[in-house]
Amino acid sequence: MTNRLQQLGWALPWLLFQVFPVVDLLSTPRPDWVRVVAAVALVVFTAAYLTVFARAFAPGCSPAYRQLAVVALLGVGLAVWLGTPFAGLMIYLSAAVAVTLPERWVWPAVAGATAVCAGVAFADDAPGDVFFLPLLCLLTAFALRGTRYLIGVNSELTAAREELARSAVAEERMRFARDLHDLLGHSLSLIALKSELAGRLADRDPQRARQEMADVEAAARRALAEVRDAVSGYRQVSLAQSLAEARSALSAAGISLKVPAPGEQLPGPVDAVLGWVVREATTNVLRHSDARSVTVSFSAGETGVELSVSDDGRGGDAPAGAGLSGLAERVAAVGGRLEHGPADGRGFRLTAAVPLAGPVAAGRVAAR
Repeated sequence: MTNRLQQLGWALPWLLFQVFPVVDLLSTPRPDWVRVVAAVALVVFTAAYLTVFARAFAPGCSPAYRQLAVVALLGVGLAVWLGTPFAGLMIYLSAAVAVTLPERWVWPAVAGATAVCAGVAFADDAPGDVFFLPLLCLLTAFALRGTRYLIGVNSELTAAREELARSAVAEERMRFARDLHDLLGHSLSLIALKSELAGRLADRDPQRARQEMADVEAAARRALAEVRDAVSGYRQVSLAQSLAEARSALSAAGISLKVPAPGEQLPGPVDAVLGWVVREATTNVLRHSDARSVTVSFSAGETGVELSVSDDGRGGDAPAGAGLSGLAERVAAVGGRLEHGPADGRGFRLTAAVPLAGPVAAGRVAAR
C-alpha cells in the first residue's frame, strides 16, 4: 500500500485542476444526461490517469499504453465537447505522455495537447482568462520528463551499487578461501607429517615421539590462532616466521633446508607476500616432491627483491593448482610476478620477483 501511494505521489497533486471541470458540471445548466455522461467520463479519465502514473514509476512494470489512449481520447473529447472548463485536462494528458512515451514521441504529443488546449480556449473566446493552461501543458511535460530521467538514473546507480557490493562480497570470499587454503594446507601437512613420525617413533624413541606430539599440539594451536586471525582480518605473515616454520616442518620430514642470512627489514607488504611464497613452496615440497633438500635464495636490488625456493625432488611441469594460483594473485597484487617450473637438473623451483615500491592499496590487501 505504501509503495502504491509513493508511485501515485507524482500524480495526486495535479488532481486539484479537476476542481474546474467539477465546478462547471455542477454550476452550468446542462441536460441531466450530459452531466451524467461527462461525470462518468471524468471518473474513467482520472482512473486511467492514475494507472498510467502507477505503472510509470513502478519498478519492472511495462508502460500503460492502453490507459494512456483512454486519457487522450476522453481528455480531448471532453475538452472539445464541453469547452474551456475542461481544457485543463490537456495538462493531465501532457503529464501522462511525458512519463509513458519514448523520447521521440513525447514532444509531438505534448505539442498536440497544447494545441488542443489553446484551440478550445480560442474557440470559446477565452484565451485571456486561461492563457496559463497551454503554458502549463509544456511546463508540466518538461518537469515530469526531467523527473522520469532522474528516477531512471537513480535506478541505474542503485543497480550499479548493488552489483559493486556483490562483486566485493565475491572477491572477499575468494580472498578468504585462498587464505584458508594457504593457512590450513601448510599447517595440516605439518601436523600429518609429525603425527606419522611420532607413530613410527613411539616404540623406538618414546622421548622423541613425545616431542613430536608436542610439536603437533603447538602446530594445531598455531593453526587455530591463525584461522581466528584470518576470520578477524588481522593476520600478519612474515618471511622470518615462514622460514622458521619451514625449517621445523622440513626437518621433521628429514629434509634439509638452506636459507640465506637475514638481511635488511623489508616493507610490510613485500615481507608478507614473500612469507606466503615460502609457505606455499614448503607445503608443495612436503606433499609432492620426495625431495631431500630445499634451498632458499634471496637477492635484493634498489628497486625490488627476488626470492627462489628450489628442491631436488621429482620436479615436473604440471598446471598450477589452487595454491599456486592464489599465490600468483598475492604476488600480482603488490606489482610482482611469480614463476614456477622444473629446476636446473632435477627438482622444482618457485620464484617471486617483487618491487619494493608497489601500489599502496594492493600492498595493504596482500598484507592482510
